[in-house]
Amino acid sequence: MPGRLGVSFDAGRTLPASVERARLADHLGYDSVWSSQLPPARDTALVLAAYAAATERIGLGTAVLPIYTRHPTAMAQMAMTLDEISGGRFRLGLGVSHQVTVEGMWGLSLVHPVEAMREYLGIVRSLVTTGSVSFAGEHFTAHTPYTAPRREDMPIIVSALSPRMLELAGELADGVSLWMCAPEYIREMVVPTVRKGREKAGRSMEGFEVEAAVPVSLTTDRGASLDSFRPIAARYASLPFYRRALDRTFPDMSDEPNEAILTALAGIGDLDEVKSTIERYRAAGVTLPVIGPFGGAGYEATLEALSS
Repeated sequence: MPGRLGVSFDAGRTLPASVERARLADHLGYDSVWSSQLPPARDTALVLAAYAAATERIGLGTAVLPIYTRHPTAMAQMAMTLDEISGGRFRLGLGVSHQVTVEGMWGLSLVHPVEAMREYLGIVRSLVTTGSVSFAGEHFTAHTPYTAPRREDMPIIVSALSPRMLELAGELADGVSLWMCAPEYIREMVVPTVRKGREKAGRSMEGFEVEAAVPVSLTTDRGASLDSFRPIAARYASLPFYRRALDRTFPDMSDEPNEAILTALAGIGDLDEVKSTIERYRAAGVTLPVIGPFGGAGYEATLEALSS
């Protein structure tokens, strides 16, 4: 497999089928398998624990775990336990989610997200690296030890889109998790802003993970796959955080993304076209493209085709 490549999928209709997908990705040599916590879905941490038990070497990552669903001490406990279960293969990705979810579904308040993430990340980082924390902030407070085994360098990644969150990720995290970010946005906004945060912390970009989800459809029916991806892109374009990032890249962005926008975001077509899209992401500064196959040849066939 040329270059590191991750895979992304959420547990579907049956958990055993998803476990088999994780086992296949492990067998084919993929770097890591990633999953995000969606409001109506299974608990992602427990799903990854099932993947850990069924695999041997593949990394396990949360592209986004919303910080408002767990107190930071509970998040750190979960992360370090999952890392222990997997033999040091876990990567914790954190995000703030969206107003429609945090306020509309959970009845909480999403205010000052960058400041909230700074406090949350600080608490989690302290527990991971030192085994204790004593902090009282405006958004989160924690005074507790952690006495079970822990890996001090367990990677912590921040899901980011806006310049301020990207800079925070560069300053305090080990990587950034991206979704619906075209290569142009990554090259012109993500990498320079993350680098600014790294420099603020006195660090270089070396070792910093730029993980980007890349939707791919290996297909001979390009039109059908474009039609399949369009409502997905439209749904995220309706969320303010994503829309602002998309508007920066696509001046003609609308509620119904056109073919040029869909093509910039996703790899749709034959094997050469899909591989070319992945390489566009790498050239923009992505260190770990994470493919999310949809439609076309199917998930397993796509994994096998892109593993060689």
